[in-house]
Amino acid sequence: MPASTLSWFVCVGILLGCQPSEHSAPTSVAAPAQRTNASASTPPTTRTEPVVDTYHGTSVSDPYRWLEALEQDSPEVKSWTDLQNEHTRTVLDSLPCREALTGELTTLMQLRGVGLPKMAGELVFFTERTGTQNQPVLKVVKAGEDPKTAARVLIDPNALSEAGLISLDWWEPTKDGSLLAYGTSQSGSELSELRILRVDTGDALPDVITGKASFGGWNPDKRAFVYSGLRDIKDPYSRESRWHVLGQDAAGDRVIVKQTEPSRIPWAGITDDGKWFLVGLSDGWQRNDLWIADAPAWIAGNELNRIPVAVGLDGRFEPQFSESGRFVMKTTFESPRGRLVSVAWGTPEQASWKTIVPEGSAVLDGAGRTKHAMLVSWEADVHSEVTIHSPEGQRTGSVHLPGIGTASVSTSDEHGNFFAFYTSYNSPRTILSYDGPKANPSVWAKTEVLADLSSIQVTQHFTPSKDGTKIPYFMVRWKDVTATGANPTLLYAYGGFNVSLTPAFQATMLPWLERGGISVVANLRGGSEYGEAWHRAGMQANKQNVFDDLYAVAGALVSDRWTDASHLAVEGGSNGGLLTGVAVTQRPELFACAISAVPLLDMLRFHQFLIAKYWVPEYGSSETPEGFRVLQAYSPYQNVTAGTPYPAVLFTAGENDSRVHPLHARKMAALMQAQATNGPDDPILLWVDRDAGHGAGKPLALRVRDEVDQWSFVMWQTGLCGER
Repeated sequence: MPASTLSWFVCVGILLGCQPSEHSAPTSVAAPAQRTNASASTPPTTRTEPVVDTYHGTSVSDPYRWLEALEQDSPEVKSWTDLQNEHTRTVLDSLPCREALTGELTTLMQLRGVGLPKMAGELVFFTERTGTQNQPVLKVVKAGEDPKTAARVLIDPNALSEAGLISLDWWEPTKDGSLLAYGTSQSGSELSELRILRVDTGDALPDVITGKASFGGWNPDKRAFVYSGLRDIKDPYSRESRWHVLGQDAAGDRVIVKQTEPSRIPWAGITDDGKWFLVGLSDGWQRNDLWIADAPAWIAGNELNRIPVAVGLDGRFEPQFSESGRFVMKTTFESPRGRLVSVAWGTPEQASWKTIVPEGSAVLDGAGRTKHAMLVSWEADVHSEVTIHSPEGQRTGSVHLPGIGTASVSTSDEHGNFFAFYTSYNSPRTILSYDGPKANPSVWAKTEVLADLSSIQVTQHFTPSKDGTKIPYFMVRWKDVTATGANPTLLYAYGGFNVSLTPAFQATMLPWLERGGISVVANLRGGSEYGEAWHRAGMQANKQNVFDDLYAVAGALVSDRWTDASHLAVEGGSNGGLLTGVAVTQRPELFACAISAVPLLDMLRFHQFLIAKYWVPEYGSSETPEGFRVLQAYSPYQNVTAGTPYPAVLFTAGENDSRVHPLHARKMAALMQAQATNGPDDPILLWVDRDAGHGAGKPLALRVRDEVDQWSFVMWQTGLCGER
């Protein structure tokens, strides 16, 4: 979605053939060729204390319920985790490829990275991380000046913590760039604290707002703003959108809208001219309600008079930008691939909407305004396109992009120029500057990689899933790698929450590719790659489609002789961690190893912890008979079979994770260690990071350690550890 999308629209995401497949797969897991022996360390034993729950007449035993406690509440869980971490370190630190990988990955992770700039007045704001810096730094430069030599540091999170554990979560300048709101959090907690500074001097204002704060937009007088936060930091379902006047005590801030149901997320924002509030209520990742309200009337002390725009309709309604007589909204209502409609402030009801960019064959990502044109971003067969339109919607051309990849656009209605972020599997992160929509871009900033990227071969493939649906996947390899039937291969996927996995450069993949490894990214149902229908085909009762899609891609890689089961690894995180957990329990014969990072694994109880009730619209819940039936069928923790030779698995979790509770990885690791027939050569490992959350905000040293852990584990299990 273009960066010009109105700041008050809150994205509620977490972190995107016609015949049955005839691809065959091996029926047993063979020992990888050239596998290196690791330490013979054995995992610690775990006591069982079974608890039996009854779900709609069915009894389900949970032998490791006691591992659901956080370490701060249970010395026993802390001691048990210490032993697990020590075991994992003993195994991973002994791998012969670790030392070389540490040096290579450290160098690659010190490459300069620049974020997509944002224009405000005559200033350009952007983030940059260079060298050994733990966190990106927010900088500002005057438009037209060289960002390398003329930029000034505004916020340096590295100066706020010697350990590099404080991160900059978000930032939003006023329209003229004179003030900046920003949020920081510690140790990956994502519990943002909101602060304000003056851009010209860098001086901080006294306003500080805690409680997982996010921003909803500045009032044009720059004296007040809309934000959202938790009423009670211990209650993740107490979200409120409020109005804050600079210099006043935040405890007295007026509430615009507040949360009343656990799985429905309220949000609010204000338009650039200050005339309208937009108020939303999101119900999962497939639909939301939307209202407008007279902002000056409410600010003057009147009740909030919400005027319906879209209420009770089955679709998403996402404002993109506002103008004096209207706002432009993206919607999936009666258009699952998305369309743009113009909504008049005076007549916002559905009957008065005017479609200005109709649904097309590609998926609509979003839209933004420059001074003279409207730019619309699309996703076509899992890569980005950007088209140029008149304000009324007529298409007049296309924005030039370097190739088949992923692009995001940053625009301002006060400027004719704009910026774009571009990347692909063989193209590092590049910031492009355009003088106008039809102009050829110049490079504003670029990640320079000292490697021959022309040696990287990128191809897109399609394979039929179990029900005949064609599933796309990208293959990335060195050009001289051929289909030998036994290439070490890493398969990555996500499959959920409307997330699309579009092409992106990953510098840390280079050591894998240089050693002859193949990287595959599968675009499973549940994501947004082909619109809302694609998403819904992989959620709730349709979730098994996602897993079948993964197995179809794995089967195609084997059938096409790129790899075999003894050289195929699978990796995923969060919802993707659930995916890999299901994969090793449903189809253990397909994979040599798996990485399940910050995963959901006990799907019968997931909704009882942290913010997970937000995900009930995506997964369903064991509280209903149908939800229980669906979840029990695939929930990894309930589907481990004693005496089974499972693939080697590395589970990871963050003790400070505010999204996915570490109990999932703990319980699953304990269960598999007790019941699988795996030994030291194909271990079940657990790593719980005490200085991390769901993944965001980690300092450089911890990110390097994590990358080395995961790549050395995959190389070990697929026969590449020690190869160069």
